[in-house]
Amino acid sequence: MGKKQHQKDKLYLTCSEWTQFFGGKKSDGPERGPFRRLPFYCCSLSLQPFEHPLCTDKGDIFDLMNIVPWLKQYGTNPITGEKMEAKALTKLTFHKNSEDKYHCPVTFKVFNENAHIVAIKKTGHVYSYEAVERLNIRPKNWKDLLTDEPISRKDIITLQDPTDLDKFNFNNFHHLKHNLKLTDEEVEKAKKDPSYHLKNVNSMTGDVLQELYRDYKPQDLLPKEKKEEHPDKMSSAHHTTGMVAAGFTSTAVTPRTEHVAAKIDNDELKYRFVKKKGYVRIRTNKGDLNMELHCDMVPKTCENFLKHCQNKYYKGTQFHRSIRNFMIQGGDPTATGKGGESVWGKPFKDEFKPNLTHTGRGVLSMANSGPNTNKSQFFITYRSCTHLDRKHTVFGRVVGGLDTLTAMEKVECDSTDKPQEDIMITDTLVFVDPYAEAETLVEDERRKQAAAEEEERKSYLNIPVKRKKDDGPKVFKSGVGKYINMASASASASTSSADPGTSKQTDHAAVPPKKKVKSSSKLTDFSAW
Repeated sequence: MGKKQHQKDKLYLTCSEWTQFFGGKKSDGPERGPFRRLPFYCCSLSLQPFEHPLCTDKGDIFDLMNIVPWLKQYGTNPITGEKMEAKALTKLTFHKNSEDKYHCPVTFKVFNENAHIVAIKKTGHVYSYEAVERLNIRPKNWKDLLTDEPISRKDIITLQDPTDLDKFNFNNFHHLKHNLKLTDEEVEKAKKDPSYHLKNVNSMTGDVLQELYRDYKPQDLLPKEKKEEHPDKMSSAHHTTGMVAAGFTSTAVTPRTEHVAAKIDNDELKYRFVKKKGYVRIRTNKGDLNMELHCDMVPKTCENFLKHCQNKYYKGTQFHRSIRNFMIQGGDPTATGKGGESVWGKPFKDEFKPNLTHTGRGVLSMANSGPNTNKSQFFITYRSCTHLDRKHTVFGRVVGGLDTLTAMEKVECDSTDKPQEDIMITDTLVFVDPYAEAETLVEDERRKQAAAEEEERKSYLNIPVKRKKDDGPKVFKSGVGKYINMASASASASTSSADPGTSKQTDHAAVPPKKKVKSSSKLTDFSAW
């Protein structure tokens, strides 16, 4: 045995082993076969038999249903990749025999893979080259063999030449080399449906999926970004939104570094300017009721009632419940005690005030089904009902038409407290609406603040005006000493000369003599420290 018999037993795959026995790169050469022929009766784009054939001037055959979408999407020749328009295509007319095979309409020879096939561009008829050569080219008879339409030699298009088969080698087609495909809109829409990828589904699963697709509404996992609205000075609250603290303590909130004032609700801002009472008249078939609304104390409840009166919401409704010595209730369009809604489309909160109680006759209050469930129903008391305090919101009183209220109380009712005679609201009239005035005041205040802010901004941005230079010291005369006032100087001199001794004494007394400091250079110890 040789000494180096195991020298090629390596612990890894060599390049030759990987290339020859495994999936390594093979020797250079075409990945596909050298020649793959396409039959003449097939579309060069779909590689399927054509139904409505068209051809180019070079004899490339396409089907109408395939080439038109291709030109809309790419605008090129699928075989060569060059630009091409639809008007450059010629419609072909192939003729078939009784056996449903393509043949020449002149010689009746069946077309096969070895036939020389040509077409006439003007007419689109397809013939064998033998017929065109014998009947057109040699005798120079330039007319179509079937229609006698004048033609020329340039109108002859070669569809298949047995001596040049490279044209049918679809390995060289541009759209196959670059893997270009048409995008079908219907298929793309179907792919968006999750059921497109489900192949084998039983009936039960299909029913469940159909119900899911019908009823399920997906929610956005990520909230839509909202543009931050910074409130103006008037709408800014005294507290912030708290987003800085939320961003600092929670990873689900975007970090913030700037405090933003919270925005006051427009209704709440409007209610601050409501300082008056509201007045409404309710017309019934028993008479009129004049109401005073406490808009300055319970603004939200009064606004709900006032807007309903303006919108004629109560017109045509009836008082569906009346209890003698207690109250009469209305405001429900369904007349069942279960209907009605507020002007905001949802129930609103109660507004209790200690000075608004169910005391006396003709108190106007809200009907509800529990705390904070006010909608559109209201009731008017026939007498004091203090047990309803802090359960129902008092928002008005009857200031005119108590005789009408008495007539309504006298109507007989059945066992369910429903009046046996209909008590209808025929119309509602609003005399005083303090909310419209409040909205005007809010807009005026905002305009004033905006004007003040604009003026402050302009004053801040303006460049300060340069002051004029002073004229300098006052000139008393010309020449040397022109800035000296001689009159004041002579007056001061006469004053000083009047009592010179006194001034000298004063000067000596004012300045005490300085003591001489004795300097010593003796060496001493530190006992005196």
